[in-house]
Amino acid sequence: MTESLPTTRAVGVIGAGTMGAGIAQVAAAAGHPVVLFDTASGAVERGIGQTAAGLDKLVARGRMQAGDRDALLERIRPADNIEQLAGCALVIEAVVEKLEIKQDLFRALEDICRDDTILATNTSSLSVTAIGAALSRPGRLVGMHFFNPAPIMKLVEVVSGLDTDAGVAARVFDTATAWGKHAVHARSTPGFIVNRVARPFYGEALRLLEERAADIAVLDRVMRDAGGFRMGPFELMDLIGIDVNYAVSCSVYDAFYQDPRFVPSLEQKQRVDAGRLGRKSGHGFYDYDGQADTARATPAPPADAPPSVAAGDLPDFAAPLLERIAASGIAVDRDDDAMGIIRVPGAVLAVTDGRTATRRAVEDVHDDLVLVDLCLDYGAATSVAVAASMNAGPAALRAITGLLQAAGLAAYPVSDTPGLVVMRLVSMLANEACEAVLAGVCDAAGVDTAMKSGVNYPRGPLAWADAVGADTVLTVLNHLQQGYGSDRYRPSLLLQQHVYAGRRFHE
Repeated sequence: MTESLPTTRAVGVIGAGTMGAGIAQVAAAAGHPVVLFDTASGAVERGIGQTAAGLDKLVARGRMQAGDRDALLERIRPADNIEQLAGCALVIEAVVEKLEIKQDLFRALEDICRDDTILATNTSSLSVTAIGAALSRPGRLVGMHFFNPAPIMKLVEVVSGLDTDAGVAARVFDTATAWGKHAVHARSTPGFIVNRVARPFYGEALRLLEERAADIAVLDRVMRDAGGFRMGPFELMDLIGIDVNYAVSCSVYDAFYQDPRFVPSLEQKQRVDAGRLGRKSGHGFYDYDGQADTARATPAPPADAPPSVAAGDLPDFAAPLLERIAASGIAVDRDDDAMGIIRVPGAVLAVTDGRTATRRAVEDVHDDLVLVDLCLDYGAATSVAVAASMNAGPAALRAITGLLQAAGLAAYPVSDTPGLVVMRLVSMLANEACEAVLAGVCDAAGVDTAMKSGVNYPRGPLAWADAVGADTVLTVLNHLQQGYGSDRYRPSLLLQQHVYAGRRFHE
């Protein structure tokens, strides 16, 4: 049975920048003696100073006792040379993302450290297998990928290269867990879990922008208010740095041999070329005066609510929408011929299934069709995207807008695009999560834990697929692929298998 490293054993950290100093703080907070080293003059002192300043703020807010702060800082010892890491049981590097530099560093550590010392890389983009290929004993090298800021973000991806010993990975997993982190096992493939599975969150939002489906503020608004995400994709790219996000997208695209699922965006490249890099440059997808201007998201104007509607059964995940309409005082009449739709005078409302409203209006013979987007919780959402068929008259959109407004939902019209916004992004996230599980990068529980803990998703992609139904996700993807004629939207074999077997991802 594997156990975490005893807190009596020292942890070495190489690299005293923001990430390295943060990792040192995490290990010291767990009770380990920590040896912090950096080749740059004064870097260790600056790193410890930044840590102390951060802890001082916690003390001032009453979230930490002064004695605990002092004890934590006393456990972090600066090292003058790399040889002082010789006695450490675990050494974690957080240096520049260059393969040769990391290989040279770990070769040096092999000569310095004990045979049972675990060597860990915090790389976010390089292959753990490739780093380990330079070592005489690659079995003791493992990825230990923290997320920034390390003391706050819960996720640690424990990444095994081709030669990583299973016992080493298990010990690092248990150690990260003992440090209060949500550890997940991952196989060393491009992007590991988070940077791979998150690509559609940005990529599909950028594609919607390229097609002028809606403006940036509207896309962010519905992802927050309807999807439950803490930040919209464009707000998040501005925070991360558009150049950084674009570089990761290009790296993943190239690493997967130009798979169309990962095609980078020209909208993003234009901003990088223009130096509009986000918050750090003052301009990105938004212009900044201290904070993002999200007030430009303009919903549809007020409209009259219908006195009654006729409806059949909606999909289970959308049933709360009908309950919300009824709770608003609008009479809901049962109509067994209206399966999956809500009829109002002059319009028909349905939840998107990945077809455009125009195509669906013809195929399902619904005049004046308006589609509504997916919500994380139709009972609690405050906004939702809607799209009308090209042949629907303006009165149809006003009728549906009035209905949704009466139920307490701000309606944001978008162009008639396949899958709308939240449904499209969530379906693509679930599909990429399926691909990661199918390739053995992680398991279903691991991918959901990673996306919730690593990037604060409101629900794991596969848990979301369970909530709306894997068959719904498959239908949306099939319609996206038909609409665009692109392999970008090909459904994962794992998703198809779960639909055919009637299986959930989390039984």
